[in-house]
Amino acid sequence: MDDIIFYEISDFKFYLINDKMLSSNSVNSYITDLNKYALFISKYEKINDVTGIESKHIDNYILSLKRNGFAKKSIQRKLIAIKEFHKYLFEHNYTSDNPAKFVDSVKLDKSLPVVLTQDEMSLILDSIPNEKPLDKRNKAILEVMYGCGLRVSEVVELKLQNIHATAKYLEVFGKGEKERIVPIGEYAMRALRDYIENARLIISKNAHSDLVFLNYMGKPLSRQSIFKYIKQLAKDNGITKEISPHTIRHSFATHLLENGVDLRYVQEMLGHEDISTTQIYTHMDSTRLKELVNNVHPLAKRKEE
Repeated sequence: MDDIIFYEISDFKFYLINDKMLSSNSVNSYITDLNKYALFISKYEKINDVTGIESKHIDNYILSLKRNGFAKKSIQRKLIAIKEFHKYLFEHNYTSDNPAKFVDSVKLDKSLPVVLTQDEMSLILDSIPNEKPLDKRNKAILEVMYGCGLRVSEVVELKLQNIHATAKYLEVFGKGEKERIVPIGEYAMRALRDYIENARLIISKNAHSDLVFLNYMGKPLSRQSIFKYIKQLAKDNGITKEISPHTIRHSFATHLLENGVDLRYVQEMLGHEDISTTQIYTHMDSTRLKELVNNVHPLAKRKEE
């Protein structure tokens, strides 16, 4: 069997490691899925050259996965790898077109989570006062949650030693105490530094705690208090969506994808083990795109005469 497809997968692996700088787990996930895809294309479609792959061949592979009882999330994860691979081949002149471009994504049964628009998120963040110590704390909490995509449990458990201000990243311990490194942007870092330098000592009342965020008594902050604060903040700004701290995390992921960030990067920042967990945001992004087209495109808005 001609192994030319595997040769290009090897090139793609090098690209993921050195250009995209993905984690070893993410790279291995991509390559495992692509090797199985390549075997199917070679064995059942009798194609051993990537230039011969057409959309119908990818559709046949997806159909074979469905027939073999693969879960929708698993199929969608494999399709993400295939789409990224063919995008790479096209953009790096291995092929003259991208046969995966118009292959439909797998429809997942899971309902879409509530997210805030970028304008709504900005409205909330800008509405938080920044004068009193508790205001500075609340500002830092929201900026960190939105800027880093943290779970509320990760926020309340964040420790001073987990902040690396110079390198601009946080050490976060998620589910199962699994550590991940999350970059922190300028807005979030500025709010966090302002809180720590100008408010935390006042709030802590000299309590010896290494937790970053404390309540007004200098005790550990509860998840419930953040939940109530976010709900009130949304209400005060006229936002009627049913939101929670996790809505901020959903919004973080959705807005990254809307601005062109690779799904695997979003997976890494959210701390998802399986890419299929992150894939729901790709559907949200496409849904948002359809809404934009329907709202602003002149042909979409034209009334029939």
